[in-house]
Amino acid sequence: MSAIADDLRRERAGPGRQRNRRRANFVIFLGPAIVLTILFFVIPVIIDVVVSFTDMGRSLQITGFTTEQYEKIFGGDRRLVQVIGLTLLYVFATLAIFNLTFALVLALVTTATNRMTGNFFRGVWLLPRMSPSVLYILLWVWVINPSEFGLLNQILMSVLGLETPIDPLNEAPVMLIIIANGFIGASMGMIIFTSAIRAIPEHLFHAARVDGAGSMAIIRHITLPALRWPISFVTIYQTLSLLVSFEYILLLTEGGPFYDTTVYALYIFRRAFDTGQYAYGAALAVFIIALGVFFALLGWRFFDMQKLLQRPRIEVQ
Repeated sequence: MSAIADDLRRERAGPGRQRNRRRANFVIFLGPAIVLTILFFVIPVIIDVVVSFTDMGRSLQITGFTTEQYEKIFGGDRRLVQVIGLTLLYVFATLAIFNLTFALVLALVTTATNRMTGNFFRGVWLLPRMSPSVLYILLWVWVINPSEFGLLNQILMSVLGLETPIDPLNEAPVMLIIIANGFIGASMGMIIFTSAIRAIPEHLFHAARVDGAGSMAIIRHITLPALRWPISFVTIYQTLSLLVSFEYILLLTEGGPFYDTTVYALYIFRRAFDTGQYAYGAALAVFIIALGVFFALLGWRFFDMQKLLQRPRIEVQ
């Protein structure tokens, strides 16, 4: 009888042990991530919102709470419309031309060749991503040098017979920052798309070729449908990344000439740290946070990301 009673106690204690194990796993695996998210994402957002309702300046002193910063945003900052328009152009042009289209072309080309050649080409393309930002921009400074010694002018003058050197920094600054950021930004999409293409079963390509499908038909009917989720992820991630990135723009053009290449994130930086208007910079940052949340939710809804993250139909024990 005692043995039967022990078995009954074990069966009753079983669900409790499982619950305790789940809680322990939750704390061990997700606990550090939750703590870091609160410390480095949630708390800074709260501090930013609080500072935006103050008059904090270069002295870092707060003498009172006010809505003056938001009044300036909605009625007193005449450069803001130009900055927002440039930011939207910069984000969507860089995303569409380079981070998606060009990255996809790179992935298709490098996977169509033999594996060694493709790996070598992808490795070369990743070199700017692995190099210091200053070194990458120094190369661009040499390329766009307005004198006859700049790489671009050397090519144009020797190959095309151009007589007068061009100055892309002053003549086409917006195109310059799009190309400079796009070339280095395409590497991420290239790696993700390449991994997705490599994961497509080989027999699908063999069957398509046996049926007489050409290269474009294979890309359209086999490759692109398999890249739906990677394209969705890259679109959302790169949109949010471009909204808040200004490192290469600051190093290459410093936001100039004048404010011609000053995107929204760089405008916040210049307002806060160049002029010492920390409260106004915090108020501007509130809107970029809200914009990031809006684009994230829009992308989540448009690409139906919930379907990607649903629980598997087959449970592996």
